[in-house]
Amino acid sequence: MNVADARLLLEQLVSFPTVSRDSNLDLVDFVEGFLSSHGISSVRVPNEDGTKAALYAHVGPAIDGGVVLSGHTDVVPVDGQAWTSDPFTVTERDGKLFGRGTCDMKGFDALSLWAMAQAAELHRQGGLTRPLQIALSYDEEVGCTGAPPMIDHMVSHGLPRAASVIVGEPSMMQVVTGHKGGAGWWVHAKGYEVHSSMLHQGVNAIMWGAKLVDWCNRVNAENETKDPNPLAAQFVPPWTGAHVGMISGGTAHNITAGDCKFALTFRVVPGESPTEWMDAAKAYADALTVEMKKTHPDAGFTLTPMFRVPALVPENDGSAEEICRRITGDNATHVVSYGTEAGQFQERGYSAVVCGPGSIEQAHQADEFITIEQFDKGQQFMRDLLGMLSA
Repeated sequence: MNVADARLLLEQLVSFPTVSRDSNLDLVDFVEGFLSSHGISSVRVPNEDGTKAALYAHVGPAIDGGVVLSGHTDVVPVDGQAWTSDPFTVTERDGKLFGRGTCDMKGFDALSLWAMAQAAELHRQGGLTRPLQIALSYDEEVGCTGAPPMIDHMVSHGLPRAASVIVGEPSMMQVVTGHKGGAGWWVHAKGYEVHSSMLHQGVNAIMWGAKLVDWCNRVNAENETKDPNPLAAQFVPPWTGAHVGMISGGTAHNITAGDCKFALTFRVVPGESPTEWMDAAKAYADALTVEMKKTHPDAGFTLTPMFRVPALVPENDGSAEEICRRITGDNATHVVSYGTEAGQFQERGYSAVVCGPGSIEQAHQADEFITIEQFDKGQQFMRDLLGMLSA
């Protein structure tokens, strides 16, 4: 296969509007068919209701010690964004490939599929000495919820265990060895409605919800003053942050709000536990609930888990880092404050790094793009990786 074939794969992947709220099965069907056409069998791991699926595959000798190319199939919505071309059609302009997911991260997915096809041909010729695997998840954009069952399935169903996982989130082909973790709650404050002139007899869900929001402000102010641990010191900012980015509630200005709903999330530095931060928020909400119930027994907070993503912790002599540094020549230290599925692979005992084409600054934007230069660098990375697996 040549460069044009990899570009065609990108065009085909982008044409599937796999926004996280919708099914990705049409894309999975295409990927499964593409792999099968190259003699590669794949395994689907469906979600609970069967509307989505992850997929993984293996090429090469049935031995441990290979490499996993890890990507996600879902993209963020385009609603309300001012695109200058069809977001689900790859459009080339000024050395850039525009389209939803070209950067995050169907560019890497396309290159990974290209590499799998190349690896299959090498294996048929007897040239592949270590295996190559691909793992494509769903629902990464809504909290990395699709990867854990896929990884668990890979481990429990006898797939030869890879020595290294390369998660191809856009990093400008720099080798990212650490990222923050994340966790979140869907918060529902239930109040009791009365006329606001009698507010002392009601429970205003918005005003009680604001107490939990302000707890986040206090957490941030306190964390900012702490001396960071050595791992956290590499990040900007070098502390765990609590955040409320969306909120709704209330019926009218003269009624104590019966409901208040918001999302409470954390960006957690390595060395701290996402679960402990979630527990801290829950404990404070439970304390507020006790006070709310003094006015009305049905009032209080309900917290529903949204996601939990472990941090990627820099490894000592990690095999994934060693491979990517050898190929890219990048020996600098890079960490990022966003989360990826690399931490989930690492949590399950894999060596993992983030290294992929494109810039995270283009992700989720209107007129999202990957430069042709970055796409070509990503393809050269795959060629060099195949050379290493054939040595």
